[in-house]
Amino acid sequence: MSNTAYIYDAVRTPRSKGKKDGTLHEVKPIDLGAGLLRVLQQRNDLDTSYVDDVIMGCVSPVGEQGSDIAKMIVQNADWHESVAGVQLNRFCASGLEAVNSAAAKVASGWDNLIVAGGVECMSRVPMGSDGGAMAGDAAFAIKSGFVPQGIGADTIATLDGYSREDVDAYALESQRRAANARDNGWFDSAVVPVKDKNGVVILERDDFIKPESTMQGLGGLRASFEEMGKYGFDDIILKKYNTLERINHVHTPGNSSGIVDGASAVLIGSEQAGKDLNMTARAKVRATAILSSDPIIMLAGPGPSAIKALKTAGMTKDDIDLWEINEAFASVAMRYMRDLDISHEITNVVGGSIAMGHPLGATGGCIIGSMLNELERRDLSTGMLSLCVGGGMGISCIIERV
Repeated sequence: MSNTAYIYDAVRTPRSKGKKDGTLHEVKPIDLGAGLLRVLQQRNDLDTSYVDDVIMGCVSPVGEQGSDIAKMIVQNADWHESVAGVQLNRFCASGLEAVNSAAAKVASGWDNLIVAGGVECMSRVPMGSDGGAMAGDAAFAIKSGFVPQGIGADTIATLDGYSREDVDAYALESQRRAANARDNGWFDSAVVPVKDKNGVVILERDDFIKPESTMQGLGGLRASFEEMGKYGFDDIILKKYNTLERINHVHTPGNSSGIVDGASAVLIGSEQAGKDLNMTARAKVRATAILSSDPIIMLAGPGPSAIKALKTAGMTKDDIDLWEINEAFASVAMRYMRDLDISHEITNVVGGSIAMGHPLGATGGCIIGSMLNELERRDLSTGMLSLCVGGGMGISCIIERV
């Protein structure tokens, strides 16, 4: 049994600094997510009893984000009591994993309508607060050759020959593109203002973007991972990549993804769901892919996962109009373009997480909305979305307008 999985709508919150002085710090994760569900209901005149499941990615599912936050969000949004909910964690890929899983469930014919996305309030539940063996178990870390992702990003830059000026120039362009898109209203149809319980707007548009960035300013920032590398992590890398003399530490807060609060929600359903609920599909999911690559560098999986998705779809790179790679670090995006031999002109055309921030579990859903908007605005057909993932994984998804 096989059906087409259609995307009917995609929304996200604005993204804001994931610290205590961030604009969204006052908003609980269940409120951030519930606000999006209410908007999906209103925008689509949605009978929520028709929804089979809500799948939400969350990378730190503890404290306020614990106890199956997806189901708590469903209840907080006052949706029908028949609607189920599940939280999943595939590190930074969690939001796109939620979308891909929803598409697979719909394609199987066993579900008709699912909301997929994610939530991460990094100002309230700090990154890494969920613990785990990767960085927290010394024996496992030694066995697996664990190094922090930032050092993996610096290793990619060293291997590929990207200088500090190269990664800073990439970051500056991300800021320029994101500011231009925001200020021209290109995000507006996907971005839902966050309001308090009295209906007062807390945040209407992304406020993490730094349009005043300059090469001089970026160049003045200190390398984030150089000191960390001295504690033995550089030696772990050099043991495996023994042709390198040293690691060139080029990544800083200015050319790496920002820590932010945010949430996303994508409405995915069958053709029958559209007919039953009088909804018009905007796109369909052509293929998805997940794989793993080097778990030490940890960040080299996006390109191979995109190639795998193309193979599954029976497509070539020339069939893709726009590409989106999560900007965890500048070198990750640059390696992705090199792996696929694609131009920056058609990649991350409205900027990325270096400029807007990376709300871990939500980002995969966020970029679905951005991609849909740009395909429609430019009257193009097909987009590829990819993210690097902890443990060396890479994830991709191909969507096509209908």
